Amino acid sequence: MFQSWSIARRLFVANLLFVLLLTAAFGAAAVLEARDRAYDDAGHRMRAVAAAVAANPLVLQAAATPDPSAMLQPYATAFLADADTDFITIMAPDRTRWTHPNPAELGKPYIGTIEPALQGESFTEITAGTLGPSVRTIVPVKDAAGSVKALVAAGVTVRTVDVAVSERLLAVGAIALAVLLAGSFASWALGRYLRSVTRGWGPEQLAQLFAYYESVLHSVREGVILINTQGKAVMYNDQAAELLGLEPADVDRAPDAAPRLSELPLDGSLKALFQSGRTAHDEIHLTGSRILVVNQAPAVGPVPVRSRQKPAVYGSVATIRDRTEIESLGTELQTMKTLSDALRAQTHEHANRLHTLVSLMELGRTPEALDFATKDLELSQQLTDELLSSVDEPIMSALVMGKAAEAHERGVELQVRTSGSTGAHGLDVQDLVTILGNLLDNAIDAAAAAEAPRQVELVVTSGLDALEFAVRDSGAGLDPGMVDDVLQYGFSTKASGPPRGGHGRGVGLALVRQAVQRLGGTMTITNPGGAQFHVVLPAPDPEEESA
Repeated sequence: MFQSWSIARRLFVANLLFVLLLTAAFGAAAVLEARDRAYDDAGHRMRAVAAAVAANPLVLQAAATPDPSAMLQPYATAFLADADTDFITIMAPDRTRWTHPNPAELGKPYIGTIEPALQGESFTEITAGTLGPSVRTIVPVKDAAGSVKALVAAGVTVRTVDVAVSERLLAVGAIALAVLLAGSFASWALGRYLRSVTRGWGPEQLAQLFAYYESVLHSVREGVILINTQGKAVMYNDQAAELLGLEPADVDRAPDAAPRLSELPLDGSLKALFQSGRTAHDEIHLTGSRILVVNQAPAVGPVPVRSRQKPAVYGSVATIRDRTEIESLGTELQTMKTLSDALRAQTHEHANRLHTLVSLMELGRTPEALDFATKDLELSQQLTDELLSSVDEPIMSALVMGKAAEAHERGVELQVRTSGSTGAHGLDVQDLVTILGNLLDNAIDAAAAAEAPRQVELVVTSGLDALEFAVRDSGAGLDPGMVDDVLQYGFSTKASGPPRGGHGRGVGLALVRQAVQRLGGTMTITNPGGAQFHVVLPAPDPEEESA
């Protein structure tokens, strides 16, 4: 039954029981303290009354007469009427009563302890007498020589003392009731708060729910990171740690010990997004080696029914998907499309050239036809040989040949100059295709949009230490203020609308920058009569490559 109770109910019941026990203990202690104090006060008061009676010379004078009661009984009766006591008994040292509230008790022995008084000491005791249990004080009456001639006992019954205690108990009960009500209200208020925070769940259910969340968090293939309002990464799964380059998360780590975003090795755009806490839908962010798709939404708390309060915001939740492989496949697809476009363009060109050759043959101009075919073959073969000898990569040569055919079809002249040899050995071909293909695409687009002359120049310089690409176009160039912006994902200087090939704008140069950084190279942008991109890629270390 207790397992079905919520944390709020358990705390309320426990706190209520604690308050009840505390109130009971406090009440019992207060009652005992009030009783003891009442008895002490009664003892002090009786001591004062008995001492006052014993100090009257009338007592010694009457003790020397044959009938002390004749003088002392009226005196004691009159004194008793004015004093707050139940009885005053004056007796002889042998216990014979000389005075008593009940005249029938005169001459009878006193019931109680008198030995300490006979020795000259005053004392207080609680004992039962003719009037019932009482608190009494016995004081000796001494003569000038110090001999005890009489004893005076003054007392109040226990019933009278208990009446005084009962009056104090009303105040004690009122205080105990106030403590009980205050504690119960505090328990109720705290329970209501906990019920709203825990949504009425018990600790076992919360532990089970936490286990479910942990399992879900670490089983999803997307990266998930939770950031609180203080800018701390309070929780993230293994996939997020891998995608963002973070240390694996410690499940047992306290929320206060969570690292701040400023302490994590995050890319600038990602860190700015996480720190802002703004809502994001499928935003693309580039890191050193990955292309990440990020979604972010605020972490909002529950709102009570019929409440006008705004929901509490505890931070933000971001999900991260790796798009690197998709972009890589897209780049490969674009490369294949480029090659297919090149083949189509070359097929069109070859058809025109074949028609020319056939026409020359039909006209009987065989030498001219042979010379035309030989020169065309030498020009294509020369470009192919230069690229192969410089770059030493057939795919790169095919890419440049395709771009040359595409540029020719769009009315742009692609000039290729090469120097050196085997500079591409050991470099990732996919990254080289990404860099050179996107640079040539942008250059051809810029030159095609410009007025004559429409030219693109590619300079390839290869060596044992590095491979360099310089791509320059005859377009309008770049505004100096845009040099940094053109490398950001999503930024484009081209006209709006879908670009050629159906791919999104502002992607190519961002991928180029990422590939250059991944290969440890550098890229500079200048405007010598048009935009020029100069890329330097260092050759890989042979020892690292063999390892």
